Amino acid sequence: MKSIYCSVFGHQYVVSKKVTYHVNEYKCTKCNVQMTTNGKGELTPLTPKFKEINSVLERIHQRRKTKKLEGLLIFEH
Repeated sequence: MKSIYCSVFGHQYVVSKKVTYHVNEYKCTKCNVQMTTNGKGELTPLTPKFKEINSVLERIHQRRKTKKLEGLLIFEH
């Protein structure tokens, strides 16, 4: 249930986790509601399904960043 503050003034979201460059997880500083961005870039509640999706996206994103960085280091030498 939303706190009275959030009911009156709206949520105060801050980024709690950067999943990829375009996908973030957010948390309300007042009532601790968690949200994430969906495929359309809209905020949606962070359900177990979206947590799993974000986890997979984060793993793929980290691998690509690592491979890209390794490729740049090899290319420079």
